[in-house]
Formats: sequence, structure tokens, C-alpha cells
Amino acid sequence: MLLASSTPTTAALAGETQTIPIVFALIADPIGSRFVTNLSHPGGNITGFSVIEASVVSKSFELLRELAPGIKRVAMMFNPDTAPIVNSMVMPVFETTANSFNTAPIAAPVHSDAEIETLIDSLGREPGGALFGGPDNFLTNHRATIISLAARNHLPTVFENPVYARDGALVSYSADFHDNFRRSAQHVNDILGGAKPSELPVQMPVKYLLTINLKTAKALGITVPQTLRVAADEVIQ
Repeated sequence: MLLASSTPTTAALAGETQTIPIVFALIADPIGSRFVTNLSHPGGNITGFSVIEASVVSKSFELLRELAPGIKRVAMMFNPDTAPIVNSMVMPVFETTANSFNTAPIAAPVHSDAEIETLIDSLGREPGGALFGGPDNFLTNHRATIISLAARNHLPTVFENPVYARDGALVSYSADFHDNFRRSAQHVNDILGGAKPSELPVQMPVKYLLTINLKTAKALGITVPQTLRVAADEVIQ
């Protein structure tokens, strides 16, 4: 049995070709990534755990607004080539939540460091801007550039991976990846006990982590409410 893979796998066992069960633990978009065709009924030899669902988007926005209530517009940055889930699932929730707070939502696709710089510099030209990073490995790989540019432009930021806040973003709110791995072990145990991957629904996160960077908050002139400090799973001094 494999814990992660990108394509269905078969192996010859005892002279016969058999499908190997696969359990994934950290996939943002199981359907868009073509691991499964249906979350409730995967139907093949692959099942597992996603790291994002709609409520995390609205919660992240609410946290950003609580920390920076004066924001007037928020850009959702993502690379559509590496994170198609943003257009299909994240943007509708992001836009609805932004509108409910009378904040202008901005779709901000980027493909390079140059486009990232153009976007962030443009967002920082007037007061009231903020940056929301979508669930995207491209952004994670370019986070040093993103965080540096956001600091230069005095922009509050929220991301979906704790590594951003640890590296200097204002706040992150994300699934607890370690919890997903722990839960995936139960799927593996069930399959070893005879359960079929096709009959094990893809699971959403149940545990989330809030990380706040107080040093960044201070640089932005933001006072973090005590309620958030207490609620945070990690506070970066």
C-alpha cells in the first residue's frame, strides 16, 4: 500500500496484476487533481484526506478583518496553472465573504516573480489594501519574495499554511497537516482490514491551526486582540 501518489498504480503480485490501494493525506483538490471523481464515492483504488474546504476561506477572511478592520480591498493571489481549485472553489467563497464585509475582492492570478511584484506594489499604492494567498504550492515556493514585498508595501496578509506566518506574514489559518496524517493511518488500517478505497469517502480537515506573527503585526501598527492571542495555536514573537 502507498500513502501518496499522483496516478493509479498496479503491481504484479503472485503472477496477477492487482491494483494497489493508495491513501493520500495532503491534497488540496482531489477532484481537480484527478485523484478521484467523487469525494463521497471515490470509486477507484485511491482515497484520502483533503487539506482545504470552503469554510477555511471565510474564516481566514474574518481573521484578516479582525486584525485589520480598516482594509477596503483584498487581493486573492494564486497561480491558475498550479492551483485551479482557487477559481473553482475558493474565489466564490472569497468574493461572497468580502462583499459581506463591504470589502472589494480582487482576483489576482500570477505566474512569476515579476507579476507578484507588480501585483503587490499596485495593491500597496493606496491605503486599505490587503493580501490573501490561495492554497497554491507556487506561492509557497515564492513566499520569501511575497512576504518581503508585502512588508515593503505595508500590507496585512493571510495565508493557508503556517510556514508563511513563521516566515513573516501576519497570520495563517490552515488545516493541521499532522492531524491529517494521523487520520490517514486509520484509512490504511481499514483497507488492510478489508475495506475498499472506493467505498471510503475522501475526508475534509477537522482540526485547524491559527498562527499569528506579532513582530509583523507591530511593524504594521496592528494591535492583536488578546482573544486572538489566546486562541492562536502558535504566536511568533
